[in-house]
Amino acid sequence: MNKIISILILTVTSVCGFAQNDIDRSKPPKAGPAPVISIKDPAIFNLPNGITVIVVENHKLPRVSASLNIDRGPVLEGEKAGILDITGQMLGEGTTKTPKAKFDESIDFIGANVNLNATGGYASALTRYFSKAFLLMAEAVQYPSFPEESFTKLKRQTITSLKTEEKSATAISNRVAQALSYGKNTAMGEFITEESIKKLTLADVKTAYKDYYTPSRAYLTFVGDITPQAAKALAIKAFGSWKGKKLTLPSIPNVANVKGTEINFVDVATAVQGEISVGNLINNPMHNSDYHALLLANQILGGGAESKLFMNLREKHGFTYGSYSKTGSGRFQSRFSSTAQVRSEKADSAVAEIIREIENMREGKMTQEELDGAKALYNGSFALGMEDPAKTATYASNILINGLPKDYYRTFLQKVNAVTLSDVQRASKKYFEKDNSRIVIVGNGSKILPNLSRLGYPVKLYDKFANPIVEKEKETNVKSSEMNSEAISAFTVIDGYLKAIGGKEEAKKINTIKSTLTMELMGTKLDGVDIKMAPNKRNTEIKMGEAKVMQALFDGSKGYQAQMGQKKELDEKEIKEAQDDRALIPQLYYLTSDYKLSYLGVEKIGDEQAYKLKVTKPSGNVVVEYYSSKTGLLLREESTKSAQGQDISLTVDYGDYKKAGNVLFPYSITQNMAGQEFQMIVSDIKINEGVSEGDFK
Repeated sequence: MNKIISILILTVTSVCGFAQNDIDRSKPPKAGPAPVISIKDPAIFNLPNGITVIVVENHKLPRVSASLNIDRGPVLEGEKAGILDITGQMLGEGTTKTPKAKFDESIDFIGANVNLNATGGYASALTRYFSKAFLLMAEAVQYPSFPEESFTKLKRQTITSLKTEEKSATAISNRVAQALSYGKNTAMGEFITEESIKKLTLADVKTAYKDYYTPSRAYLTFVGDITPQAAKALAIKAFGSWKGKKLTLPSIPNVANVKGTEINFVDVATAVQGEISVGNLINNPMHNSDYHALLLANQILGGGAESKLFMNLREKHGFTYGSYSKTGSGRFQSRFSSTAQVRSEKADSAVAEIIREIENMREGKMTQEELDGAKALYNGSFALGMEDPAKTATYASNILINGLPKDYYRTFLQKVNAVTLSDVQRASKKYFEKDNSRIVIVGNGSKILPNLSRLGYPVKLYDKFANPIVEKEKETNVKSSEMNSEAISAFTVIDGYLKAIGGKEEAKKINTIKSTLTMELMGTKLDGVDIKMAPNKRNTEIKMGEAKVMQALFDGSKGYQAQMGQKKELDEKEIKEAQDDRALIPQLYYLTSDYKLSYLGVEKIGDEQAYKLKVTKPSGNVVVEYYSSKTGLLLREESTKSAQGQDISLTVDYGDYKKAGNVLFPYSITQNMAGQEFQMIVSDIKINEGVSEGDFK
């Protein structure tokens, strides 16, 4: 038997080897013919209260899912931005019939999946348990209890999530691009802020629920092992008596693109790379005659690893790991954008290459091979997607919502494959702007801004919330006429901080500080002692009970970090960073020649307006600090730290200032690193007592 198997293997290998001799591997294989798509029409019917029900039968597996989607369109939330998201989350916090704990237990007991959200809900379970799961979802949508404690919890979680995104260049770029393109005070351009979440009340949630959670314009979709008759009976049982306000789809006027291409720059001094978005607003409803040509144009430009942007910016120039483009579609105005994350020093060059590739598309500089490749991708992905019965449901709802012909998806690939090179060029010229583009760049201003002028476009500065930054006029209350406006502003802010904490003279008297603190990390309580001696000696110990879990020590010239029994000596770079602070109150030395300060304007931190300073320390480390315009106190520090070969953002918030001796210190310190947040509470601070040289050996 073994001999026979060996012969078979040799035979197959020989045949394969012979066949491979005729393959030209220098060229990609030719695409096969477009697959023929056969889509069975789902069952569709309406309930008396306005809900449209769609049923896609698929009995291959004993499982059913259902989703409820309220088609309310974009909603302008204004100063209550975030209210619909919070309301959607509150639906999952228990009902007037079932407390949250019992509700969750009931779902877990049957192994179901039930989710509630801003537009409705979703339920999925094995066929035998689906009815129970679906009725629980319907109960949550119609009878929410809105407990106060859950509301407080969700607000806190949302604010924590927003803080995590604050230093994300991608999040900032998306927010600013949307806000500037559509307008900050529009449904399409507004965004959630910490301030807007803090303003929300439970009464706002209840009002939003009454106004927007209604069977009017609702679509209920069943997919899986269920018949239309059973689905209809279940839909009537669950939602038949549901009533609510009648919704109308909002009419949103189109917004004009910028009159001339411009650069909108957001300075994030701690950013390790530049985030680039080049784009413009487009109108691309699904019934658009250019819809399929535009799909292929976008695929050729930036749809994947074979696209023009990817091959140019990554493969040819090595500016980035990837560059892509996308086009929106639907009943409302959307954005076309080309994006890349690039090395800071190459941001201007990357922008130039993105614009060059857009111009190439507009000028028709593409090949039949590129078009055939894009078509093949759509043929394959469309056919593969049809393996999922949920796709059929999505297509059915798209047809209803967008007013498309019934055969829209049956003829989809025919229309894709009928697109010509001239069609792609026409679509590119119509939808990819060259002279009316908005170029949004988020990154380190000191590295990126000096090179942008060579692109020839006007540069406008904005903060991370899309507010324009206006350069302040020079102040006159400074002795040295050589100091520029940045130095003057920095001087004013630092001088104000030192006065706020108790004055320079009192700060200079501090030789030692001993702080006792507690913190909670991943549910575990930790105790710590932080000891400092001027100018920069420090010993920090963290314990869990009697066990030491972390220690960081620096004696002024050398030191180490120890964690869970593992000890690491500080390297040369870390030693220089530890020597940055020349006093226990480092701001005492900020205005000396060893430090470089830049005033970056005013920005909101929570509810407070804050002066923003960029501080470059003697080691070259950059920290962005925010000082309250009202009290003068330090509210926040932002920096970038290296960990395991990666640069990650670190944010430290300071609050609850109290006097220790004659100087104010923060007794609440909240750190957020890579999305992990924990708070340190200082219980005691001793000044100039209880510390000796021996503590640093």
